[in-house]
Amino acid sequence: MVTDLQSNLISKEALYGANNYSPLPIVLNKGEGVYLWDVDGNKYLDMMSAYSAVSHGHSHPELVKVLSDQAQKLAISSRAFYTEPFAEYIEKLSKISNFESVLPMNTGAEAVETAIKAARRWGYFTKGIKKNCAEIIVAEGNFHGRTTTIVGFSSEKEYKKGFGPFADGFIEAEYCSSNCNCSKVCENSIRSIKNAINKNTCAVIVEPIQGEGGIITPQSGWLKQLRQLCDESNVLLILDEIQSGLGRTGKLFAFEHEDIKPDGLILGKALGGGLLPVSAFLSSKEVMNHFNPGSHGSTFGGNPLAAKVASKALDLLFEDNLIENSKVMGAYLKEKLSEMNHSFIKEIRGKGLWIGVELDQGISAKKICISLMNEGILAKETHETVIRFAPPLLIKKDEIDWAMKKINKVFQEYK
Repeated sequence: MVTDLQSNLISKEALYGANNYSPLPIVLNKGEGVYLWDVDGNKYLDMMSAYSAVSHGHSHPELVKVLSDQAQKLAISSRAFYTEPFAEYIEKLSKISNFESVLPMNTGAEAVETAIKAARRWGYFTKGIKKNCAEIIVAEGNFHGRTTTIVGFSSEKEYKKGFGPFADGFIEAEYCSSNCNCSKVCENSIRSIKNAINKNTCAVIVEPIQGEGGIITPQSGWLKQLRQLCDESNVLLILDEIQSGLGRTGKLFAFEHEDIKPDGLILGKALGGGLLPVSAFLSSKEVMNHFNPGSHGSTFGGNPLAAKVASKALDLLFEDNLIENSKVMGAYLKEKLSEMNHSFIKEIRGKGLWIGVELDQGISAKKICISLMNEGILAKETHETVIRFAPPLLIKKDEIDWAMKKINKVFQEYK
């Protein structure tokens, strides 16, 4: 129930803010671990994690301390100068990820734009593509951000409406999903990508699991076949792991489930420890060396405050055993969700603590999310019929058990 206090705050946002979001009717003012509180003091279990940005939990005390300590020492200096935290951070990220070079940015969309620039320069200066002819293949159903370049190659008409004209050079091909009718791996998708590749193709950019698309999980072996195709075609394979990376799927990176390595990797969200916008594009020296001073940059990218927090966020993935917990608790949550016997559940899919529950057409995922909110669980729908369950990676078994009682109760109401 929306109280007068919450209604007043919601009205202010409607009055003074742009109408570019459709939030659930709740006003939050505190977070700790896997829990959130509204302005009236009501407690909720966070099953969304700010689209994977809060993988470490809300207000992790060690991250808050690092943030506070560094803010009192040196927060921003720009890349016009060398800084100690930045050097230590990119060394750590490079060694953990096994990529030679790191280019820091702030938001995920900025890191995607960086990857596009890197791929095009590699295409022109290494592969020898004719000037202004480079093409990048993207997947149907993709979501990589909301800049005009990125929404220009989105499959969603609503993301593009009224924002054109858009940049050329992007070719859409089929994605693979776990429930397709292909045998073994999605042959249609690989064939579609292969047919789209030509002499001007410099890269394929895809999400190993499509998050905003509805936690669309490719069949086992698809990513490995895509890696092989890119190798054979002299094309870069760049993976957007802004949501799926850093433990979310039960591995450090989602591509590790397929035992492959991309040529470029895009990270964000959890890299900021739930406190700051921090992102990065990672690749080889061969790709990164095409950047030169002045060709790309960011005033805030790699700032000392962000570098220090991101460095600690990387440490805590291992110190707090978050990756293993995501694997174990994710399997447990998926098992419990799968035990729900409701005819309107079409599919339950995902890896680790990143699970999508797809409902039949006509069942409103948003209405169910509102009902869950009223029971003390915060989740968010996507594409009208999919509910995402993605709690912070430190969630415990008893917390999942409590959540499942509430989820079952709500789902029973829609039987």
